[in-house]
Amino acid sequence: MIMNPRDLRCEAVVFDLGNVLIGWDPYLPFCDDMSRAEWQELSYSADFSALNIMADKGSPLDEVISQAYERGSRYGEFIERYYDRFDRSLTGPVPGTAEVVDDLEATGVRLLGLTNWSAETIHHAPRHAPSIRKLEGLVVSGQEGVAKPDPVVFRRLIQRYGIDPVTSVFIDDSVHNVETANELGFTAIQFVDAERLRDVLAHRGILSA
Repeated sequence: MIMNPRDLRCEAVVFDLGNVLIGWDPYLPFCDDMSRAEWQELSYSADFSALNIMADKGSPLDEVISQAYERGSRYGEFIERYYDRFDRSLTGPVPGTAEVVDDLEATGVRLLGLTNWSAETIHHAPRHAPSIRKLEGLVVSGQEGVAKPDPVVFRRLIQRYGIDPVTSVFIDDSVHNVETANELGFTAIQFVDAERLRDVLAHRGILSA
């Protein structure tokens, strides 16, 4: 028998944070004195993505910065400046998502978070996006030493908060993270914007249209 999406029971909704509940733009700490194109070139040369993943997986920021300096002083200074000014990279709530959180909270569904984020910078997030404080619990990759899309960090969320993926929704902007969540049994939604998220949640009967 094919189930109507509205027949699916939802007991928990799990949110990613970066560019889902809170905007993040790593160029902004540098916008005073370089163009975005210049930043992109320097970011590529410094291998910013790999260094950022190191931090997400729990490496101390001093170690991440030291590794950047091993590539050259220019790259070390670049990464050091990014973390010194990390607060500037956060742009506030992603438009419309705070309202989605409020509406989900009103239904009584459990609200949780699973984010790839450094343990040393996560404290900045709730100040820039207060809806994060409404989450019952938050699993931070940098505190766990393992990051999405590794199934291990998903299983820690499941076990720590006693949720059943079959009755849980997972929301993330990364297709790789969504794929892992689907494989683990979640109803996984790739986030594009709040309007489309609301439409999907309404289609599944989790929010009213």
